[in-house]
Amino acid sequence: MAPRQFPGFAFLFSLVFSLILVTSSCSAPAGDNPGAIKLDFAYYNPVSLVLKKNGWLEEELAQDNISVEWVQSLGSNKALELLNSRSIDFGSTAGAAALLGKANGNPIKSVYIYSKPEWTALVTTADSDIKTVKDLQGRKVAVTRGTDPHIFLLRALDQVGLSEQDIEVVQLQHADGKTALERGDVDAWAGLDPHMAQTELEKGSRLFFRDPNLNTYGFLNVREAFAQQYPGYVERVLAVYERARQWSLENPDELKAILQKEAKLSDAVATKQLERTDLSNAVIGQVHKDTIVAAGDVLKSSGVIPGSINVNQVADELVDPQFVEKVASHQRVISHQKIAHHPQHSRS
Repeated sequence: MAPRQFPGFAFLFSLVFSLILVTSSCSAPAGDNPGAIKLDFAYYNPVSLVLKKNGWLEEELAQDNISVEWVQSLGSNKALELLNSRSIDFGSTAGAAALLGKANGNPIKSVYIYSKPEWTALVTTADSDIKTVKDLQGRKVAVTRGTDPHIFLLRALDQVGLSEQDIEVVQLQHADGKTALERGDVDAWAGLDPHMAQTELEKGSRLFFRDPNLNTYGFLNVREAFAQQYPGYVERVLAVYERARQWSLENPDELKAILQKEAKLSDAVATKQLERTDLSNAVIGQVHKDTIVAAGDVLKSSGVIPGSINVNQVADELVDPQFVEKVASHQRVISHQKIAHHPQHSRS
């Protein structure tokens, strides 16, 4: 499929960024900047790889003498740990994992959607006798606690009347879970792309339970203290994130090449991961709240979140669309200005 074209996007972005820069500078005291902005990059967040590779954030913040630091996240649980320890300011997680972190006292705000993925499924080996979720009863299942695959597993079990107590959970980080499955150390694995696509294509592993609706969105989170102190810089980071997301939509082959190189994947594995990744919307809102609230209800019934927690309230406190809505609003203003100056483009 040929990549979608967005004529004049680079020009449009530069105008949007300039407008955000002027607005932000009016809302912050002169010289009030963070000195450095720390972000994560993750193989499950391809947009972060594009942003890191092309150096656009470094380029745009250099005028303010702000450095950019990149830290790898190996899973939502690790990204949440990095946010909680102030090792990063922006971190990539699944939506339900962000809810779990917030419910456990992690002071974060979810401000952007970097993808709508089907990045997790329940996986077993090619020759396994496991066919359904019910077949997991009494079996060893590898999982990374506090991540979307973990929550996906809990929701899958709940649908058939089982819980974690009915299986033997083997706590492993995502890549190690894949290795354990392939070695036969566990019977199944709550998988995550790109590792899941890799074992599916290279080892013939089977995705025996899939449900895209149980995958929560890719949330970009910011430390609450950072957002309170530097709201203008949150907008500026999201504006550049938008540049990377739009570029990814325009340049699917280049996006795949970056993912291949950074994650050391084959062409087929990178293709499979991106086939399951929708980058078409970045504005966080009610639909994302609804998705994580549904996951939160299962987390409560499973005992992962205390029964006293008000999941709806936590979701309301977590999801903060104001920053990305401002970025999107600036884009619409500039787009309308361009159309007004080129009336021939508006003719039917």
